Amino acid sequence: MPDGRPATRRVRHVRAAASRIAIYTHRWLGISLGVFFIAWFVSGIVLMYAGMPRLTPAEKLARTPPLDFSTAVVSVATAAAAVGGHADAAALGMHLGRPVYRLRAAARTASVFADDGTPVETVTRDQALDIVRAFAPEAAAHVSYDGYVATPDQWTLEINRQLPMHRISLGDPAATRLYVSAATGDVVLKTTASTRRWAYPGAILHWLYFTPIRRHAEGWAQFIIWTSIAGTVMSLVGLGWGAWRYSPRRRYRLQREPSRSPYAGWMWWHHYGGLVFGVVTTTWVFSGLLSMDPWDWHPSTQPTQAQRLALSGGAFDASRVSAGRIRDVLAQQSGARQASVVQSRGQLYLATDRGVASLEPVGTPGLPLDGVRIAALAGAAMPDTPIDEVTRLDRYDAYYYDRNNELPLPVWRIEYGDAVHTWLYVDAARGSAVRKEERLTRVNRWLYHGLHSLDFPVLYYRRPLWDIAVIVLSLGGLALTLTTLAPAWHRIARHIRRLR
Repeated sequence: MPDGRPATRRVRHVRAAASRIAIYTHRWLGISLGVFFIAWFVSGIVLMYAGMPRLTPAEKLARTPPLDFSTAVVSVATAAAAVGGHADAAALGMHLGRPVYRLRAAARTASVFADDGTPVETVTRDQALDIVRAFAPEAAAHVSYDGYVATPDQWTLEINRQLPMHRISLGDPAATRLYVSAATGDVVLKTTASTRRWAYPGAILHWLYFTPIRRHAEGWAQFIIWTSIAGTVMSLVGLGWGAWRYSPRRRYRLQREPSRSPYAGWMWWHHYGGLVFGVVTTTWVFSGLLSMDPWDWHPSTQPTQAQRLALSGGAFDASRVSAGRIRDVLAQQSGARQASVVQSRGQLYLATDRGVASLEPVGTPGLPLDGVRIAALAGAAMPDTPIDEVTRLDRYDAYYYDRNNELPLPVWRIEYGDAVHTWLYVDAARGSAVRKEERLTRVNRWLYHGLHSLDFPVLYYRRPLWDIAVIVLSLGGLALTLTTLAPAWHRIARHIRRLR
């Protein structure tokens, strides 16, 4: 019979080589990425309570002056012609005490005075100060100019398309700064000393959102992607190796005592920490990778242009709406502070913070959408596609949700029977599509948001249960990482001594 010993030796060699690869991969990736993991776990806890500074919709609405279009004589179509001839959307506002239309076409935004049809010129420094004094009258006596922001600073990286801006200091105890768009005169951002201070150990550290790095968007994205991939590999290898080396029968000997782990000291703690918290550490770094949407592996959750046009009834067309009609509708909604012209099923409406009213002649079917009309719209949005179910949602579901309650409700959820199982969410009040879900976006919702933020329905709305779960798991991952610091330092020091 052939001698089986050479084959056995080959198996042993293969096992030994695989073990060395696993050990060295986990060890040196851990040494390289340890600082990032510590930063991610610590900043993740801070990020639960302190994100990037922003001006909340509720505060902006409360401080926005009521709309006064009593002097408006210019129609939306005439205003659009003054700045290029077409608009995809139109909002109403006040600028320095005068009514304006804020028009958007593609990525371009322009404002036109509704009382004489002249375009709003670039907001000057003095005008920005006046806008802020009206926005925050309690600080009017202490307002001062803080700078002109033409390139993104730390706080405007996410809204850099709205640059340039004027940065105005309120001079209040909170050290508040407001950012005013130079193009529209709109107050778009608010920061305070507290929100700026907490953003650094929170959102900025967690996302590596430091201005010199983040300005190079593509380089920043690739760095996060490949660092996350390396971290996922490191965690997976460590999890597998730790499970392999664990002995339920205590076959190891440590100080002449039976042990389930072959390690001692800090590495003993690391071994058991990995067995307890290794899975969640792996899922967190992997889901962090998915936050970057690498290689566009899933479609967008934005409704397609065809779907939007089908619901709106074609391209935005406000040519038949007069300034007088807008004045009349606003008069019926006295005290409205925000308004926009919306189009649904080819009909035009004025949506304000007080409600939605038709701009069409009396008798035109209005909003909100009822079951009969949403059924007709559902077929138009995706022709020749079977509809499985249409549901009115008065509460958020597992895919359309918002802890801050800023997403509109109620919405209609239309479930289609196409190959990718498309779901469309339609705002009942405005008749417009607000979200699209497909099979892969629903998978991404659980792999990214579910695993990274633990926003599972059983936890997400149950605080402080959610807080306790996230903090305990984060501290476990942090402890898992910290237990490697001393061994890593000793190993690096030993290699340095050898090189010397």
